[in-house]
Amino acid sequence: MGNSVLDFHRIQRLPPYVFEQVNRLKASARAGGADIIDLGMGNPDLPTPQSIVDKLCEVVQDPRTHRYSSSKGIPGLRRAQAAYYARRFGVKLNPDTQVVATLGSKEGFANMAQAITAPGDVILCPNPTYPIHAFGFLMAGGVIRSMSVEPDESFFPPLERAVRHSIPKPLALILNCPSNPTALVATLDFYKDVVAFAKKHDIIVLSDLAYSEIYFDGAPPPSVLEVPGAMDVTVEFTSMSKTFSMPGWRMGFAVGNERLIAALTRVKSYLDYGAFTPIQVAATHALNGDGSDIAEVRNVYKRRRDVMVESFGKAGFDVPPPAATMFAWAKIPEKFRHLGSLEFSKLLVEKADVAVAPGIGFGEMGDDYVRLALVENEHRIRQAARNIKRWLSGDEKFEINVMNQ
Repeated sequence: MGNSVLDFHRIQRLPPYVFEQVNRLKASARAGGADIIDLGMGNPDLPTPQSIVDKLCEVVQDPRTHRYSSSKGIPGLRRAQAAYYARRFGVKLNPDTQVVATLGSKEGFANMAQAITAPGDVILCPNPTYPIHAFGFLMAGGVIRSMSVEPDESFFPPLERAVRHSIPKPLALILNCPSNPTALVATLDFYKDVVAFAKKHDIIVLSDLAYSEIYFDGAPPPSVLEVPGAMDVTVEFTSMSKTFSMPGWRMGFAVGNERLIAALTRVKSYLDYGAFTPIQVAATHALNGDGSDIAEVRNVYKRRRDVMVESFGKAGFDVPPPAATMFAWAKIPEKFRHLGSLEFSKLLVEKADVAVAPGIGFGEMGDDYVRLALVENEHRIRQAARNIKRWLSGDEKFEINVMNQ
C-alpha cells in the first residue's frame, strides 16, 4: 500500500482544501489565548426555533421513530416541501415523483453528481462558487469548465463557446443564486434565458437555491422552476440549514425533473436510510409554519449586514452590502491584494484576531476577495472592525517587513 491518503485516485483529483490552513492558524491562535472573531465558516449561530425543537423532543419519545427511516423522505415531509414551493414560487410539484429529501443541499449535489456523471463528462460551473458544486463532479469523474458568475447577459457568450468547444458536449450547468460566496441574485428573466439555452443544447440545469429566504432589500429571489418548461431540464436544491437555523440537523431537498429525481433517489437508496425520522417530522412542522421564524432569521442577518458594512467601511475595509445570503464578498484592500486571499486571511487572524474565508477556496477567480460570514452578533462584528482598524492604521511597519522578506 502507498504511504499517503493522497495516493488514492479520487483524492488526487481534489484540490487542496485551503480553508484548512486558516482553520489551523485559528485553532493555534485560540490555543494561545487569542479571542478570534470567526467570520469564516458559514455556520449559523442562531438557535433553531423552539417550536421545531419541541416537535423533535415530542416525536423522539415514540420508539417506532427509532427504526430506519425513508431515504427519499417521509411522505409528510415531501408534501410539506411541495406545499412550500406552491406558496413561495407558484410551482406545482408531485411530492411522490418530483421531491426527494436530502441530508442538506451539499449531500444532494454530491449524490446527483454520482447519479448522472460518466467519466469525462463536462460540467459548466461558476467560478467562484461553493466548493461542492465542482468537487462533487470531480469525485464522480467529471471535468469542470469554469463559467462567469454574473447572472446577466455577460453569462451567455462563454456558455455558447463552451458548447461549441467542449468534447463531449457539456452534460450540466450549475447555477447558484443567491450565490455563495458572491451573494449575487438572479432575475426571472435571467432564468428564462438559461432554460432556453439548456433546452436548445439539451443540457441539465442544477440550481442551488439554499439562500432563497435570506434576502434583504426587495423582492424575494425567484426559483428557476418558475420558468415555463424548466421542469423538463432542471433539478433545484434547497436547504433548511440557513432558513430555519438548522445546520446540524442536515435537512434539505432536491426537486424538479422526474427522471433526474428518480436517478438521485436510486443512488441515495443504496447509500443511506434518510435522516432520523424525528428530524424529518420536525422539519415538516417547520415547513408548514406561518413563516414568522424565517422572517426573524432574515431580520437578524440584515441588522448584522448593516453593522458590518458600516463599521468595516469606517475601518478602511470596504464591504459592499449583499442583497441576499448570510455572507458579504469583499475585495481585499488594495495594498494587500498582491498577497492573495490565503495570505491576507492568515494576516487577519495573526494581526487582527479576525477569521474570514479566503476567496481562492471558492475557485481561482475568487483570489482577490474574502468571504465574511454574518455568524457573530453585532457587538462582535463591531469589535472585529475595531481590530481591523487598529491593524490597518498601524501597518507601515508590516509593509516594510513584507518588502524586506
